[in-house]
Amino acid sequence: MGTHVIKMPDIGEGIAEVELAQWHVKVGDQVVEDQVLADVMTDKAMVDIPSPVHGTVIALGGEPGEVMAVGSILISIEVEGAGNLKESAQAAAPAAIAPDAINQPAAAPVVDAPVVEAPKVEQAVVSQAACRPAPQAPVARQADERPLASPAVRKHALDLGIQLRLVQGSGPAGRILHQDLEAYLAQDSQPLKGYSAPGAGYAERHDEEQIQVIGMRRKIAQRMQESKHRAAHFSYVEEVDVTALEELRIHLNEKHGGTRGKLTLLPFLVRAMVVALRDFPQINARYDDEAQVITRHGAVHVGVATQSDVGLMVPVVRHAEARSLWGNAEEISRLAKAARSGKAARDELSGSTITLTSLGALGGIVSTPVLNLPEVAIVGVNRIVERPMVIKGQIVIRKMMNLSSSFDHRVVDGMDAAQFIQAIRGLLEQPATLFVD
Repeated sequence: MGTHVIKMPDIGEGIAEVELAQWHVKVGDQVVEDQVLADVMTDKAMVDIPSPVHGTVIALGGEPGEVMAVGSILISIEVEGAGNLKESAQAAAPAAIAPDAINQPAAAPVVDAPVVEAPKVEQAVVSQAACRPAPQAPVARQADERPLASPAVRKHALDLGIQLRLVQGSGPAGRILHQDLEAYLAQDSQPLKGYSAPGAGYAERHDEEQIQVIGMRRKIAQRMQESKHRAAHFSYVEEVDVTALEELRIHLNEKHGGTRGKLTLLPFLVRAMVVALRDFPQINARYDDEAQVITRHGAVHVGVATQSDVGLMVPVVRHAEARSLWGNAEEISRLAKAARSGKAARDELSGSTITLTSLGALGGIVSTPVLNLPEVAIVGVNRIVERPMVIKGQIVIRKMMNLSSSFDHRVVDGMDAAQFIQAIRGLLEQPATLFVD
């Protein structure tokens, strides 16, 4: 038998370190080739680390939330044959050191045999529990709620015919793990929809839950804090009559939806931003505040804020100015699916020059979106509601929508921001002008 060491891979683009987000295996597990071992988090995306070999896990090189250098030992696997660990590496391999051995006196190096980590008592208990999964308490989630789970877990659940929204997750932030699927299968019967313990509505609760901020949630927290700390935010809100726009959208879907795809409101908004930015190049810009340089971009690379299971991601529609209405719609849909499945590439999650964010039907009346640094503008969309409006002395029912947008006052003056949003409003209220060059 030998030891095969898997090192933290080079994700690319000069990344020197990544965050270990989640383990999918534990010491003692049997793994097969191509099985996902761990999820690691770069500045932009979650990346699966698969196993290149069959074998038994004998040591893990870090804990979830730990930032690890590229090239450091991620995991050690006992394999048939010699493995890839040389004797000199075995004597000093940090992945073979158990967490409890940190700050303890150094042991004599072991040669000619893999170093096997002695499992702690807690690990032994977890291992036994994994062998005999305990039935779970039913979970009550909304039908459209997407629970946290890696792509590998989602595929496993699909293969087993399990609805993830019914599974209780035991990972960080309630993330569903492979052993949670096993525990769910151990139940004798399916839970009832909307299940809750009888009589629990008015009972006192004293439970607490501590959730470690790691992975995508940590990156989001860092970026939002940095944005609020560095940029001089100000917001501007304007209401837009989208009655004519909605009529056009419905007409186009009825005529071309079967052949070109359905249109949502977003591609119209992207088109309006593209046209309006022709007169406001200072808003399609990125500000390097350390170098004190503003870069105005001719290309309009629109970041579309997208909610995923691991948090908010911003895939980028590149060269929106060169795409048709349906071209932008198709690209928005493709990128949103890639982001939600965790398959978006790094270059699809970076390089935006302005961001569009929408909460859809939950968009509320007003919001104050946070800038996606180093951009200087973000356009926010609130929900469409029917309201009575006075037009030419008559009360009529119109479809109204607010735009809640934020700008970096270090770069964008208030008058420019207001005129930019008014330009978008005019284009949306007279939708034919979206296509007049």
